[in-house]
Amino acid sequence: MPPLIRGLIIANVLAFLLERALGVSATLWFALWPWASGQFMPWQLATYAFLHADVMHLAFNMYGLWMFGSELERLWGARRLGLLYGVSVLTAAVVQLGVTHMLGNAAPTIGASGGLFGVLFGFAMMFPQRRIMLLLPPIPMPAWVFVTLYGVIELTLGVTGTANGVAHFAHLGGLLGGWLVIRQWRREPPPG
Repeated sequence: MPPLIRGLIIANVLAFLLERALGVSATLWFALWPWASGQFMPWQLATYAFLHADVMHLAFNMYGLWMFGSELERLWGARRLGLLYGVSVLTAAVVQLGVTHMLGNAAPTIGASGGLFGVLFGFAMMFPQRRIMLLLPPIPMPAWVFVTLYGVIELTLGVTGTANGVAHFAHLGGLLGGWLVIRQWRREPPPG
């Protein structure tokens, strides 16, 4: 396992254990609270990505990070992948804050999904024809199709309010962050 991915997984697991030990205090201090809630603090733009609702939430995010991020880290190196992941986490937070402000939502946001969605976007851009096999239903599809469909589903669920309790717009913000970083990289001359 590449070092950045290993470090992110270890940090998320340790944060999850700390979250369980601290209880509600962890959510009060480190979850991403909407601006109007009176609980928002600037550090939450990053710390929310290390909190998870339960073991399954943590497991799915870390599995996705390992599955898609490991290959990107081998291709780009830890520094570039870290930049893509960090920008995606921040972009996801900003989009989520904007949406919760417009909707008047007071619930906090937690989870590494925004960063993971940026990684998914990067994977689809670098390996567009790589086959990804869905679990349910078991349908193989190219990475670019998988990420495009996933984005359309997230947008649909977010706009319709279906699957309440999931930060669909944070996921879309993560995709946006991945797109912004890769777009910038494509404008820069190659290193060397």
